This record gives sequence, structure tokens and C-alpha cells, in this order.
Amino acid sequence: MRTALFVGLGLGAALAVFASTGNRRVTQNPLSPSAETSITLGGHAITIEYNAPSVRGRKIEGGLVPNSRVWRLGADAATTLTTDANLTIGDLQVPKGVYTLFIQGSDHGWTLIVSKQTGQWGLSYDQSQDLGRVAMNTTKPGSPVEKLKITLKSSGASDGALDIAWGNTQATVPVKAR
Repeated sequence: MRTALFVGLGLGAALAVFASTGNRRVTQNPLSPSAETSITLGGHAITIEYNAPSVRGRKIEGGLVPNSRVWRLGADAATTLTTDANLTIGDLQVPKGVYTLFIQGSDHGWTLIVSKQTGQWGLSYDQSQDLGRVAMNTTKPGSPVEKLKITLKSSGASDGALDIAWGNTQATVPVKAR
């Protein structure tokens, strides 16, 4: 259940909500709406909560997702991964808990960054808080993806995948509950 909280901002007010896990506070932003994806692997819940920006004519690869620099995955409050299972994401061991997800782009693809720092605004990144990084398998979608889409997919009782699609990039990494 989502709980609403009004926060005064100068003369106006903005609506902030707590995401369904209670681990992420997001603002209602019509240009980058709140979104989430969830999966059950091995009887354990895994959820990613984020705000989904649109391309809106902007350059994504090498632009909003800059080459060689870390980019917040999503918009507004940091994108949050909540898992009640120990996971393996690619070759990265992720203990159960709450994490923030970032992306580092390059000419060769995207790298997923799992950070132990949580609760921050999406632009706050501290490399010393990295749990680890994992290369994603990147391909080009059949057509450009206007709105950022993060999807957790099941491929078996304990196996699945994390898929991120935006602009001219589709990036995937295997996920396994341990």
C-alpha cells in the first residue's frame, strides 16, 4: 500500500509517496512517472522502483547516459533494488537487502553498478559505496524505446533476468536467487 505525504516547497506543495516496499520516496513527476518491476525467484521477492524518464528528443547514448561517467538509472530519487534473497546478478554476489542502481555507459555497452548507499536523490553517487559492478549484454532494440523500461523476468524457479531498455539500447544481465 502506498502512503502519501505532503511536503511544502516554498509557496507550493508537491506530493511525495513512499514506494510499495517503503524503501524509496519518490515525487510524482508527469514527465518521469514512478514505475516498478517485481519478480519472485526461489520464493523470494525482488523489486526495483524507479522514475521512468522519456527521451523527448534528447540524445541518450553518449548524452543523458554519458560515456565513461556514472548515470543515475532513472529520474528523481535514486532507483532502488529491494531483495529478500541473496542474489547473483551476472557474476556479482548481492546479499539480501536494499541497494541503489546506477549505470555506466561506454562505446562498448552498459555496466550495472549496485551501490550500498540508499535513500539519496538520484544524482548522489559515491564510488566508495559500490557493492560491485557487472557488465550487461547490450543490443539494439527493434525500434527506439521512448520511455525508460526496467523489467525483471523469470526464466525458471530461481533464475531470471534484469532488462533495461531506453533509446537505442537494450541491456540485459542474468539474475539468480541463491
